[in-house]
Amino acid sequence: MTTPRTPRTEHLVLPGVLTAGQAAETVAGVLAAQREDGAIPWFRGHHLDPWDHVEAAMALDTAGEHEAAERAYLWLARHQLDDGSWYAAYADGDPLDVTDRGRETNFVAYVAVGVWHHYLSTGDDTFLDRMWPCVYAAVEFVLRLQQPGGQIGWRRDDDGTPTADALLTGSSSVHHALRCALAVAEQREEPQPDWELAAGALRHAIRHHPERFLDKDRYSMDWYYPVLGGALTGAEAKARIEEGWDRFVVPGLGVRCVVPNPWVTGGESAELALALWVMGESDRALEVLQSIQHLRDPRTGLYWTGYVFDDDAIWPRELTTWTAGSLLLAVAALGGHEATCAVFGGERLPRGLDPDCCAPA
Repeated sequence: MTTPRTPRTEHLVLPGVLTAGQAAETVAGVLAAQREDGAIPWFRGHHLDPWDHVEAAMALDTAGEHEAAERAYLWLARHQLDDGSWYAAYADGDPLDVTDRGRETNFVAYVAVGVWHHYLSTGDDTFLDRMWPCVYAAVEFVLRLQQPGGQIGWRRDDDGTPTADALLTGSSSVHHALRCALAVAEQREEPQPDWELAAGALRHAIRHHPERFLDKDRYSMDWYYPVLGGALTGAEAKARIEEGWDRFVVPGLGVRCVVPNPWVTGGESAELALALWVMGESDRALEVLQSIQHLRDPRTGLYWTGYVFDDDAIWPRELTTWTAGSLLLAVAALGGHEATCAVFGGERLPRGLDPDCCAPA
């Protein structure tokens, strides 16, 4: 008889957020949603998108579930399209059906973050070698949509039509992914100077040219993602977070997804906590994570997507792997998980070329 293996979750214990038992339950909830082929949909019977699939895989690595995480990345390698991208959405069926044939640049780029995180979690050079062609093709797809001002067009339609419009959240996520891709290239001793230029130009656009992005100021992700993605640091990051704090943070409940809607969401709250940790504000990060424990479902260990506080209602009635994944990643950073700290802390990630030296003015 084989004894079930207990995930390693010591660094996932955080006062007022997760006990060891609760952490194990949350990890088990994500594992239960993973398909046999490695795909991780939002929940069984719903759909998968590549970005949230990677976030869930990264969460599994924080708990030592490396085999399950690797299966998730190999799913991406098997389903990558000839142009280096993935479709935006796949329905959880047998087989998976494509439900959105667009290709979103931040979805495509995020594989680099996950692959670097898995490598740092495992030290598996064979995995890195196997995934390098996948990462390379994905980055090349994304950079074909970079605009002259440095920003990244957010989507290519299935007929091949590119979208020049850029989203600040998506471009900030791409910035993080480019730095991780450069780390992968550096580890393999395969310099990518064009990627360095692209990362610098993108960072310059994020820092200095808000007019190059669509106006999504009502969304909390546009507020904190330039910090989470590493484009804003130090005093710039601090100023941005302080400017939006009272607009987006609902004390004791979490972070609004969109102002002025009375709706707090677990994913945005956990990502803000991670951004606060990046800034060195672990105490505030802990408070944010503690504030969303009302979203935890004790039956599954997973988290509801959001809560409408004016109506005292959970909405939507979805327990999503990516909400659990974002929380586990934030807790892992606060708990000192080395790979997660390295990937999101950014001190050891290549920066690319200095945007103020090389990017267009």
